[in-house]
Amino acid sequence: MAKIISDTEIVTGEVRLSYAHLFTPVLPKNATPGQQAKYSVCILIDKSDKKTIQLIEDAVKKAFAAGVPTKFGGRAPKAWHNPLRDGDAEKDLDRNPEYEGCLFVNANSQRKPGLIDRRGQEIIDPEELKSGDYAKVDINFYAYTNSGSNGVACSINNVLKTRDGEALGGGNLSAATAFEGELDDSEDDDLI
Repeated sequence: MAKIISDTEIVTGEVRLSYAHLFTPVLPKNATPGQQAKYSVCILIDKSDKKTIQLIEDAVKKAFAAGVPTKFGGRAPKAWHNPLRDGDAEKDLDRNPEYEGCLFVNANSQRKPGLIDRRGQEIIDPEELKSGDYAKVDINFYAYTNSGSNGVACSINNVLKTRDGEALGGGNLSAATAFEGELDDSEDDDLI
């Protein structure tokens, strides 16, 4: 069940992970020189999960309000980036069907998030937690201003894997599948 940790930190209900880079930090596609690599994940929230959505909306409002005096110079910006976005409206559902019926939040961190399974055991194998799997996530929202852009961003603190999901992103073919029809099962060592 989704729950509040603090004004701006929550634990979601069950969500689906996409573009999960939780074991090794990566640079974003549009990285600028000197930008630091981060751990990141896109969190897909089913629109029927009203509790998680409400907790995120409340945390975003509180992070925004906290940013008015500290980040936005005492004035609430009229235009600002909201981290909670609509997959049906913003994504090409033919290319990314997993976003259908979902809201999503991109979360990142310079610190590696805690990764555990349902037994509380640390997950250390990247094959055990991947894009497409389901989880509950501990996330925190904060206000930012950067090069004239204002908004609220999301950091990822911890992930509790709840169950396996169908892998997203296509994945690699097995060698046997990639070379199907090219293999020879004879025991002759003189193959060319």
